[in-house]
Amino acid sequence: GSLVVNYPFDDDEQGIAIYSKSPDDAVFQQLALSYSKENAKMYQGSPCKDMYPTEYFPHGITNGAHWYNVPGGMQDWNYLHTNCFEVTIELGCVKYPKAEELPKYWEQNRRSLLQFMKQV
Repeated sequence: GSLVVNYPFDDDEQGIAIYSKSPDDAVFQQLALSYSKENAKMYQGSPCKDMYPTEYFPHGITNGAHWYNVPGGMQDWNYLHTNCFEVTIELGCVKYPKAEELPKYWEQNRRSLLQFMKQV
């Protein structure tokens, strides 16, 4: 896990981790930023320092392929074949948080979710 908003494209023609700009890159960045700006820890860009000390996401967002290459991913397929604009929101450094931690996750992401919905 991580704490970041990931946007298309998730892969590139070379199959390496490199920025892969979609035709709607500016829109995807706007959507991703609308979410991350409301989550202070995400927006800082280095949320999982203990687990991934070199990982850094400027303003809490990343182009999928720039982070790591995922050929045939769902958000790219939906974008290319159905014109659906999707982002992937990673909510934390731990994949399976304990149940008692869920209220904290809600508080960290409530404003982000509302701001994200306003983008419609």
